[in-house]
Amino acid sequence: MDRKTNMATELALLLVLSTLWGASYTFIKIGVETIPPVTLIAARTLIAGAVLVAVLRMRGLKLPADRQVWGRFLFQACLNSVVPFTLIAWAEQTTDAGLATILNSTSPIFAFLLTAQITRHEAVTGRKLFGVAAGLIGICLIVGIETLGGVGHELWAQLAIVAATICYAGAAIFGKNFRGLDPMMPAAGSLICGAVILIPISLVVDRPWTLSVSAGSAYALLALSVFSTALAFVIYFRLVQTVGSVGTTAQAYLRVPIGVAIGVLFLGETLSSTAWVGLACVVAGVVAMTLPARKQG
Repeated sequence: MDRKTNMATELALLLVLSTLWGASYTFIKIGVETIPPVTLIAARTLIAGAVLVAVLRMRGLKLPADRQVWGRFLFQACLNSVVPFTLIAWAEQTTDAGLATILNSTSPIFAFLLTAQITRHEAVTGRKLFGVAAGLIGICLIVGIETLGGVGHELWAQLAIVAATICYAGAAIFGKNFRGLDPMMPAAGSLICGAVILIPISLVVDRPWTLSVSAGSAYALLALSVFSTALAFVIYFRLVQTVGSVGTTAQAYLRVPIGVAIGVLFLGETLSSTAWVGLACVVAGVVAMTLPARKQG
């Protein structure tokens, strides 16, 4: 009974994480209208890192002083924020948020392949193979096959999003190295490292004091930093420890139906006739990739 309750909690957190990261593509799209990509992401990591450090202090916790741990925070920052955040923000100057969401939803595939071929720390099972296939089929049914006809236009931007996706897959696997730390620690540490890398680049390249930022972009940046980054990272590092790297990246499948739902409710977009079948496939795929394997008794 306890195990079922715990799994229900993890799946609920997976849904929250999917919603927070699903909304991030819209926030980024609004943000880059008046804030250049490097500056947007520098501010995103700085604000989110500051929020998490403040929460840690309120909880009476301190970031570790160990240089080795900070080296791992730095590497995680490159994989999980500096490189992918910047690539996606750059790409969304010319690519629709919806297409960015679709392309980025392939992260479970890369996590599965990296796990199967390199780290081998999680078993490759028929159920996970089914989860990968069901998730991809579901995405195609939800967005409609014709939507994928846009792939190929703005090729470099789309390749940048795929590269970001591979980074996320690697980050989910590397995140296992933080076992034993409070989930907020690697989240805060990696974001601080990200800000340290990006702020000097932003100052030189964009000269942010010369920018004319719209209210919409400023609000989008704030929502992106606090909700889609600070809060999302805490949930993310917890899930890496509880459901595994492949299971955690399965939230990418949920981002697509959530993004479609936001479009229907707030932008007046319409669902394709196959959307409900697709949603069922996505849910089946996520469950298959996140349920723990039965122990042989």
